[in-house]
Parts: sequence; C-alpha cells; structure tokens
Amino acid sequence: MITIVPFSENNKEYLKLLNYEWLEKYFFVEENDVLQLSNPQEEIIDKGGKIYFALLNNAVVGTSTLMKVSDNEYELAKMAVTEKVQGLGIGKMLLKHCLQEAKNMAAKKVSLFSNTKLTAAIRLYLNYGFIQVDLPADIHYERANIKMEKKL
Repeated sequence: MITIVPFSENNKEYLKLLNYEWLEKYFFVEENDVLQLSNPQEEIIDKGGKIYFALLNNAVVGTSTLMKVSDNEYELAKMAVTEKVQGLGIGKMLLKHCLQEAKNMAAKKVSLFSNTKLTAAIRLYLNYGFIQVDLPADIHYERANIKMEKKL
C-alpha cells in the first residue's frame, strides 16, 4: 500500500537521498540543490513550503515539495521516486497530492522547472494539465530547459 505523508525529522534524509539518486544519474547536483536538500526545514518549510514523502509498505520510496513562490503560486520541485519502484504510479500520486495541497493553500498556479530529457516526467505533467511557458532569465537551475505551469 502506498501512502503520502508530510515531512518529519524521521524522514528528512530521504529528501536528499532520493533527489541525489536521480540528479547524479541524469545531471549533476547543483549548489542550490545542496543548500535546499541539506536544510529542508530552513530552505523550504520555514519559507512557506511543504515536503511530502511516498511510503510503500512503510518504506520511503518517493518525495516531492511545494516551494512557495508567492501567496498565489507554488513551485513543484524536488520530485523523485527511487528507481526500483518506478512505474507503480507513485510519481502520479505525489503530483496529485501536491496539486490538491496547493489548492488547499489557495494557490492559483503551480509552476515547475524540468528538462526535456526527462520524457516520462514531461508526459506526466502534460497529462495533468501543465503547459509550457517561457523560461525566465533568472532561472535557478542550470539543468532546466523547460518551465511549465498549471492554473488551479
């Protein structure tokens, strides 16, 4: 059984472990990643964001965050599912959970940055109504070559 739970000190390290797993496979870990993943309380939660974990039979297998951009917008970020359980719909569950949580927090829009190399992720976002928008000049991820948004 898969369940989604909020951040706790007990599962804090999984945010870093799961994200490093995919970052090191497809890209590299950036300075901004190190800062956010090493200090999730200060860099995400204390700034108005949320962190969630997917549990499969009580083992952490996935994670995602909502980073507060403004009172009306959150950024979906740090979404990762460990490779051994990919294909079970865990990413879809995390995405649906984050979208509902953003609505619950009165957000009007959810944005995300990704890379077109991640075809399965891009397909998932498109299936959930995200559309491609222009990349801003002050992008905060070197690896990102696409920005997407979904109005809520």
